[in-house]
Amino acid sequence: MLFLVTNDDGYLAPGIKTLARALDRLGDVVVVAPDREQSALSHSLTLHHPLRIRQTTDNEYLVDGTPTDCVMLAVSTLLERQPDFVFSGINHGGNLGEDVLYSGTVSAAMEGTILGIPSIAISLSHGNEQWIEGYVSVVRRLAEEIVHGPAVETFPANTLLNINLPDRDPTDVRGTKVTSLGKRVYENPVVTDVDPHGKTYYWIGGGAPTWEGPEGSDFLAVEAGYISITPIQLDLTNHRAIPDLKHWEDVSLLGEG
Repeated sequence: MLFLVTNDDGYLAPGIKTLARALDRLGDVVVVAPDREQSALSHSLTLHHPLRIRQTTDNEYLVDGTPTDCVMLAVSTLLERQPDFVFSGINHGGNLGEDVLYSGTVSAAMEGTILGIPSIAISLSHGNEQWIEGYVSVVRRLAEEIVHGPAVETFPANTLLNINLPDRDPTDVRGTKVTSLGKRVYENPVVTDVDPHGKTYYWIGGGAPTWEGPEGSDFLAVEAGYISITPIQLDLTNHRAIPDLKHWEDVSLLGEG
């Protein structure tokens, strides 16, 4: 098997090295990752300047672009054949609830899904680096189940798996839970202050989050010491709302206004 590995923390991050090590016994691993941190860039593509690629080893390429750029370039240009799986991570910090909308880690897996490749995003809650290396065997076991287990034949189409590891010693992990997305609420998400020149500035992301969600949501599982596995689909349509909105089709747009 051929595994494409990427992330949004950059190629030097311990998490991507742990992920590559976890997969190297299962098949061929090629790392195509940003050459610097590209966190919270969501699904952005670089359209307004050319991209540069630097090859460091036979199986590692650095891209001066986003995680989505990395997956697109790998599949369309760098790899001799389409990878069997895309693995993105291990992100230094959880991607729970609405985090998935902003996450470069999840978006890289989403790009793989768009390209028709089974894709998995993996993150470590709170990003405590002291545990990352210890997760090699746990992630390898998860990957074995994903790529060789009975579920591989029924990997859901147009769906990525978003995996969050609890921030604890891997030997203390209680198991896995298949979950739904929780909800994150920030208090005072924008910090306002004055710089030394007397000019006001704004810093997004300064508030501490609180979490909400029903039993079975991702953040509850992680906080309880479980690995959370959330299937995320590409189709964002609220299908249940369509019948309630059908009456809009009868509204005339040609009246006087």
